[in-house]
Amino acid sequence: MAELSPTAGESNYSQDIQVDEKLVPKKGLSLCSTRYGIALIIHVCNFIAAAQSTVINITMVAMVNTTDHQFQFNGSTEQLPGGPNNAPDSLPAEAPTYDWSPQIQGIIFASAAYGMTLTMALSGYLAGRVGTKRVVGVSLFASSLLIIFSPLAAELGLISLIATRMVQGLVQGSIFGGQNALWERWGPPHERSRLCTIALSGMLLGTFTITLVGGLISQTLGWPFAFYIFGGIGCVYCPFWFILIYDDPVSHPWINVTEKEYIISSLAQQIHNGLLSALPFIIAWVIGILGGYLADFLLTKNVRLVTVRKIATFLGNFPSSALLVALPYLPPSYITTMTFLTLSCGLSPLCQSGIYINALDLAPRYSSFLMGTTRGLANIAALLAPTVSGFLLNQDSEFGWRNVFLLLFAINLSGLIFYLICGDAVVQDWAKGRKLTRL
Repeated sequence: MAELSPTAGESNYSQDIQVDEKLVPKKGLSLCSTRYGIALIIHVCNFIAAAQSTVINITMVAMVNTTDHQFQFNGSTEQLPGGPNNAPDSLPAEAPTYDWSPQIQGIIFASAAYGMTLTMALSGYLAGRVGTKRVVGVSLFASSLLIIFSPLAAELGLISLIATRMVQGLVQGSIFGGQNALWERWGPPHERSRLCTIALSGMLLGTFTITLVGGLISQTLGWPFAFYIFGGIGCVYCPFWFILIYDDPVSHPWINVTEKEYIISSLAQQIHNGLLSALPFIIAWVIGILGGYLADFLLTKNVRLVTVRKIATFLGNFPSSALLVALPYLPPSYITTMTFLTLSCGLSPLCQSGIYINALDLAPRYSSFLMGTTRGLANIAALLAPTVSGFLLNQDSEFGWRNVFLLLFAINLSGLIFYLICGDAVVQDWAKGRKLTRL
């Protein structure tokens, strides 16, 4: 976090660049190095975690008795034929379906989000203390077990499923938050963007994969098998994680001596600031929950639903972007920098009550698929941000962060303006069920 300071932070980064240029290893070493192997292992870990996090968004279509809800919404009591539970005939007979309304589905989706935000802060601090290997490894194994038992939890009842999802959010937040501490010891500043991009891109691939095959698995084998397969993959992968991952180059038994010295030397002047790095996430957790209560309060005051969604999106998008873009133009102050960065990160979850759940308003029947797809597309930002930021910083070490913040502000503002103009909260015609008449 200290590297983001508009003055001292940029100076530190510039000093790191100058030091690293003297320590860059010979060409051809990096791509075959241990640190890139570590990035690839984390890539697979993120692939599994993202697939497990998104699987219920895809299988919800098969889990829910959608035919019953679509006619309730359209004010008709007619039902489609298709078995005792009105389940679609194309689904396997052994796959149960549940009578969950769109509101209940929204609660199920959101149940994992609160715990995830909380543990992303705590796990980052804990990983810096006891090591990323233990925090992420144990969390991935726990997440895999919870995914496997999710169909049983759904069968036991709605409360059981929501409780399982909440615990799953806690452990999955530890996966995504805990891994960042690893790059404090493995990522030379000159290569940190590339290494993080390789690692984070696993989330995009995982979301893409479960979106692509989740529906096929649900249709051919039954929706529980989507949970069993990706939970089983996680359980099988965990032993490899514990064998291959080490918290720092010093403790790694197979690393090349030259590479070890290069990494240690390049990180000699880095600042460790785990508590302050975790602070924005705990602020975000609190504000995210309060934002949900605020949105529901406005609805009780007869504020239009679309207006509530746009207010929440604006409050979560514009102030956080404006705080970042203002940083380089303020007098240098450590307290001001940390305050602005913390508030910028903390205000973002207000969008959870806005555009994040807007799919439930527009198309309740297809909201699970839409939320899974849009979440996958959103992960492109995690893939591109480190690369673009590293490029801008290398191009201009003095004003690099200012350019990064300006680009971020421009992207966020353009998206916000488009949503404020075109956003809606009315069920779309293509998402409404068709009324069938019997002969």
